[in-house]
Amino acid sequence: MKEVLSDAEGRMKKSISVLSSNYGAIRAGRANPAVLNKIRVDYYGAPTPINQIAAVSVSEARVLTIQPWDITLCKAVERAIEMSDLGINPQNDGKVIRLTFPQLSEERRRDLVKEIGKMSEECKVAIRSIRRDAMEKLKAKKKNSELTEDDLKTAEKHTQELTDKYCKETEQVCETKKKEILEI
Repeated sequence: MKEVLSDAEGRMKKSISVLSSNYGAIRAGRANPAVLNKIRVDYYGAPTPINQIAAVSVSEARVLTIQPWDITLCKAVERAIEMSDLGINPQNDGKVIRLTFPQLSEERRRDLVKEIGKMSEECKVAIRSIRRDAMEKLKAKKKNSELTEDDLKTAEKHTQELTDKYCKETEQVCETKKKEILEI
């Protein structure tokens, strides 16, 4: 019983962390190094994340600075950013690449809030799916006489409590990101 519950809780935590990392990749009008996480640069034939070949820092509220450790990679990093769906033109001075994040329009903010809401709902669906799997495993254990009726009821109650806890956490993460985006 405990292993089923701990497995379910671990999977629910993983769902929240995936949601948080997906939210980090959303451009919210301010510089955030996480927006570069999905961009890969061809580094000696291997697609490599930018943060593994360069120092990425926030120099101002809306300016991200990328300083490759190997200066010959400046052009490759610049090209990778231009080809990505980031929508920002990098400025390359030969040693450092700067990304200036423009302010988001009101319409774009509303679109992002809708997208964030959809991602949050998908996370809740995943959490509920994990609950369903855990309940099925517990019922199978009851059927195989590994659990008593009382243990099954207790385990189902704990599973529902976990589900409620992580759904609430999903909503909190979502609200935090919405506030960040709507902030001007």
